[in-house]
Amino acid sequence: MAELVNLNQFRKKKVRADDKARADQNAVKFGRTKAEKQRDAAQAELDAKRHSSHKRDHEPET
Repeated sequence: MAELVNLNQFRKKKVRADDKARADQNAVKFGRTKAEKQRDAAQAELDAKRHSSHKRDHEPET
C-alpha cells in the first residue's frame, strides 16, 4: 500500500524551500559581512573627522 501524503504539508514545504533558496541567493548577492560593515563605518568616521578638521572657525558676531 502506498504511503499517504498530505498535499497541504507538501506544498508548504516546497514553498519554504523555495523561499530559503531565494533568500540564500540574495544574501550572496547583496549581503556584507560584519567586518565589511565595521570597516565602512570606521572609514566614514575617519572621513567625517578629516572633513571637520578642515572647517574654518567663524568669528563671533557682535
